[in-house]
Amino acid sequence: MRVVEYLDERGVSPFAAWFSKLGAGAATKIAVALERMSLGNLENAKGVGAGVMEHRIDSGPGYRIYFGQDGAELVILLAGGTKQRQQRDIKVAQARWNDYRQRKKRK
Repeated sequence: MRVVEYLDERGVSPFAAWFSKLGAGAATKIAVALERMSLGNLENAKGVGAGVMEHRIDSGPGYRIYFGQDGAELVILLAGGTKQRQQRDIKVAQARWNDYRQRKKRK
């Protein structure tokens, strides 16, 4: 399964911005989760509405990866966060997923 990052209209990846601020231990756990997702392992993911999925990582502050799936072979990384900011992060991820789908339709 191909995992790619959502890019906003300026070509910036909000996921990469979030990831770059993580410490080494957290970044490693996120990288392992992304590798598992690329192998099709989405067992720690659940839907959070509007086509967005949340992948939980039970470590530290409860890291989350938000994504949407476009077809059978593509996962779009929308955002990352922690349990503490979960509701806000979900709303942001849903807005980004909607933006992605709208821009894709225009192409």
